[in-house]
Amino acid sequence: MDQNSIWSKRYSDAGQDYLFGTEPNRFLARREQRLQDGRNAISIADGEGRNSVWLAELGLEVTGIEISAVAIEKARHLAAARKVEVNFIQADMLAPGWPPADMQAAFDWVVGIFIQFVGPEWRERQFEVMKQLTRPGGRILLQGYTPTQLEYRTGGPSAVENLYTEDILREAFADWEIEELVEYEDTIAEGSGHVGRSALIGMVARKQG
Repeated sequence: MDQNSIWSKRYSDAGQDYLFGTEPNRFLARREQRLQDGRNAISIADGEGRNSVWLAELGLEVTGIEISAVAIEKARHLAAARKVEVNFIQADMLAPGWPPADMQAAFDWVVGIFIQFVGPEWRERQFEVMKQLTRPGGRILLQGYTPTQLEYRTGGPSAVENLYTEDILREAFADWEIEELVEYEDTIAEGSGHVGRSALIGMVARKQG
């Protein structure tokens, strides 16, 4: 199955519930003041909209990119309920030629929350897309799982090669200013998809220029 089919099935199976809840990711939410320094943001692999809708509530102009039409429909309902506007776009961020020219170097914040659905062979491409979206002086905020997460089994991929370490992120963003890179454990409750003790890593990196 392709990524669209895989994720659409997961979001459909959740029914009226939101697979990862409707509240923002905690690592993202705890940086509320810094995020408000920007004018706009884009949330990639945005899912059912919990993070993009929250960013819009901060007053940012927000775009949400998601491959699953099922997820986007649920995200639109969430945005309407919260009375905010988000520009939801159905797209495969890994498709050749993406992002389009008008989205390149266009965003103050590029947010990737638990986007570890690809292995190392696609991770470089995934990070390159995020870098292309970021304007000079803009930032990427990334939240993911470390290999220790395989011991907890409370969410995330089952393939160790998909998970992040500090070394992986430092190498991938060697030409950026890494403002924050923390590896930690926390108990999270994000819908039925992420529940329990978790091995996490968070990064904020600034594009030179």
